[in-house]
Amino acid sequence: MKFRCERDTLFEALSSASRAVSSRSGALAVLSGIKLTLEGDQLTIVGSDLDLTISVSVDVGGDEDGVTVLPSRLLVDIVRALGAGAITLESTDGDMRITAARSEFTVRSYPPDEYPALVEPPTEGISIPASSLTEALRQVVPAASKDDSRPILTGVLLATEGDALRLVATDSYRLSVRDVTESAVLGEDQTVLIPSRALTEVARLLDDEGEVTLGLTERDASFRIGTTTVVTRLIEGEFPNYRGLIPDHHPNRMTVNRLELLDAVRRVRLLAQETTPVRLTMSSDGLDLKAITQDVGEASETIDGIYDGEELTVAFNPEYLIDGTDAASGDEVVLETVDALKPALIRTPEEPGFLYLLMPVRVS
Repeated sequence: MKFRCERDTLFEALSSASRAVSSRSGALAVLSGIKLTLEGDQLTIVGSDLDLTISVSVDVGGDEDGVTVLPSRLLVDIVRALGAGAITLESTDGDMRITAARSEFTVRSYPPDEYPALVEPPTEGISIPASSLTEALRQVVPAASKDDSRPILTGVLLATEGDALRLVATDSYRLSVRDVTESAVLGEDQTVLIPSRALTEVARLLDDEGEVTLGLTERDASFRIGTTTVVTRLIEGEFPNYRGLIPDHHPNRMTVNRLELLDAVRRVRLLAQETTPVRLTMSSDGLDLKAITQDVGEASETIDGIYDGEELTVAFNPEYLIDGTDAASGDEVVLETVDALKPALIRTPEEPGFLYLLMPVRVS
């Protein structure tokens, strides 16, 4: 194998593919590597841990076709350290020689035949506007659980809701739902559960232009974004009945400026240490926020708002409250509550397809 490529182009491709490379100590050693396949002037760079695979195609100046697997972290670090300009990579006798200007590195490679065969993504798929998916992933993915002992909750549910594609995630403490109205891409009763980790990588690759091609098989989902493809295994199992968590009636409704609420919660949470919640008191006078940590101190702040309902104090985990408010779009958010113990909803008038459910914290 021998080819030439611009340093910035190669580094960007390697960085994307390397995020799927296995970091598990018990995994095959070759999976800590990144696979390079050259055919003509087309270089394909692949990183995988068998659950998640990221493949990037790059146009290069190819001299000799071939396949090699190189240590991912070392290769990325070397290319990062080189200056701008052309880089030449040439493999001989199990080594890869990397040269640029006056710099030269020789790196031992893994036997490419030891690299596992990977799932081929479907050649056809369904197109989704990239701009819509970008915003939906930003709003929903953070609500998925990070606890691998409950794998179902580490996924994001994709389902059809009317004429829209619905994305749902929950970690059992909060729930985020977003409908992408121009993208009913699944069958009427079809649902898939995609690992949030994979969707995080998809979100990194998206911009506001173009389309994403979603391909589905019984066990895998693929996202084709330009010259990059992300393939992930689906999570098997039954997603919780999230609809039953959403109250159908909220007698109390507080409307506030979204950025003012964000800033106020961030300031008050400085005194909400360890597991201390932030208390919100809603009344016709506005919204009062307070945090009290014994033996440390307390903080309070009041912001203006429009309130319809009975005066109520409810407490929330400040991080979850910030996440929900930040996920909303537009200038205003609406906090809908039933009482101090039932789930509350954060909505935004500018995005009716979005809701964020937040479980309150019981306080004395």
